[in-house]
Amino acid sequence: MEIFLGFVLLSFNGYHSVIGTDDFYHDTFPNDFLWGVATSSYQIEGAWNEGGKSEHIWDRFSHDNNNWHNDTGDIACDSYHKYMEDIQLIRSLGVDFYRFSIAWTRIIPDPIAYRTGRNKSLNQPGVNYYNNVINELIKYNIKPLVTLYHWDLPQSLQEKIGGWNGSDIVDYYNDYADAAFKTFGDRVKHWITFNEPWVICWMGHGSAEYAPGIKEPSVTPYRCGHHIIKSHAKAYDTYKHRYKTTQKGIVGITMNSDTMHPKNEINQEHIDAAERGQQFMLGWFAHPIYKDGDYPKVMKDNIGDRLPKFTPQEIALNNGSFDFFGLNHYTTVLVEPAKKEFGFPGDLRLQLSRDPSWTGSGSYWLKVVPWGFRDMLNWIKKEYNNPKVIITENGITDNNGTTNDPHRIYYYRQYINQLLKAIKQDGCNVFGYTAWCLLDTFEWNRGFHEKFGLHSTDFSDPARPRTPKRSAAAYTEIVNQNGFPPVGTSTTASSSSSDVQNLIMLILLCVSFFCILNE
Repeated sequence: MEIFLGFVLLSFNGYHSVIGTDDFYHDTFPNDFLWGVATSSYQIEGAWNEGGKSEHIWDRFSHDNNNWHNDTGDIACDSYHKYMEDIQLIRSLGVDFYRFSIAWTRIIPDPIAYRTGRNKSLNQPGVNYYNNVINELIKYNIKPLVTLYHWDLPQSLQEKIGGWNGSDIVDYYNDYADAAFKTFGDRVKHWITFNEPWVICWMGHGSAEYAPGIKEPSVTPYRCGHHIIKSHAKAYDTYKHRYKTTQKGIVGITMNSDTMHPKNEINQEHIDAAERGQQFMLGWFAHPIYKDGDYPKVMKDNIGDRLPKFTPQEIALNNGSFDFFGLNHYTTVLVEPAKKEFGFPGDLRLQLSRDPSWTGSGSYWLKVVPWGFRDMLNWIKKEYNNPKVIITENGITDNNGTTNDPHRIYYYRQYINQLLKAIKQDGCNVFGYTAWCLLDTFEWNRGFHEKFGLHSTDFSDPARPRTPKRSAAAYTEIVNQNGFPPVGTSTTASSSSSDVQNLIMLILLCVSFFCILNE
């Protein structure tokens, strides 16, 4: 209820920015701009022990009752069996591409046997599943954008070599990446090596909120990050020298980042703290790949000997190991300086907060701050010489999965409009946008409680039926119009209709608000 009321009040106060001409920017994206939607393997597939798949760290973490209401992804959305239905939902959105991830343990159940040569065969049922998904997408002219690693490390590698803490993981990951490139690369032309390494290393190896549940914040997150950067660079090099000439695909990495905004915009210490936070969150992984091959200076200065060092050869391999920059962005935080504490995140010397006037969501951390998206893109443009960027995730949660979701429509329109401004007015080099998420899914340690989907999933029904939300139609309209066409173009009626719909939505929300007050 508090989240809903907050949305009503902000929408009312922000009325002019939603439907007026001063703040809402009417224009279209470039003609070759790409629109997409995304999921990940563990969040939707289910079939956790079917078809020859072995256990991964999120299977183990979930089975050890670490999640909301002890939820697991054992069945999730059952997309392993319902992928054809899901592809029809993707078709109905009118998007150009579908971002999904491959489960490592579905195609290489025993990575140790695979590496040592005891079993060099891929798991055929797993290969068949992903071949079927890819072929069905291509049949409908939907491009597959494939993430190789979305957090589901083989449990055997966690136990035998220490997972991302062990240096051997670089070679095991390269075996897997090479197998995926070789098997699917004739049809997959867009690859992402890792999704959100910051989350993998901090939440999985520092705070223990995510699998594998390690709470060692002083050194372990940095060691994890070091091996992920090396793994990415080696996989990129493998694709470049073995497959790029014949397959003609592109490879990048996806990093997540909030926008770090100074709490006091005219206080230099706050400004410096915000920059420090941005370097620790995004620069940690982006700086070695998109800048100069090594960590940001502020990280070296603050962490000292606890930060692993790259060799000159590794720096050379890291530097420029990209064809594009993948960005997951959801929200903005306010930053002010704080006293240094030992370990991560104490090394940042930051205090984070959120403006109480910002609209909430179904997640405590996700506040609606559209202008922060544009700021983030401009920071990337300046810091990394305006690389080719694709937005690989952006969206908002609720807790009830209702199909009547005006808050999600508002979020998408406002954030996508800020993206449009960043491209057209600021010159940011962004070539695509991905809505998160196709379905309500298993949302990691929040189980089925927090829902991002454009389509509702009924997790109480064994058949897992999907139902389109209003936001699905709203996103489709944006896709079909390639943005927000100016008044006076051939799509004026549709554009004006969108503004009227916004006004009606706000009126309905305000009426609901007053009804609640009078209860």
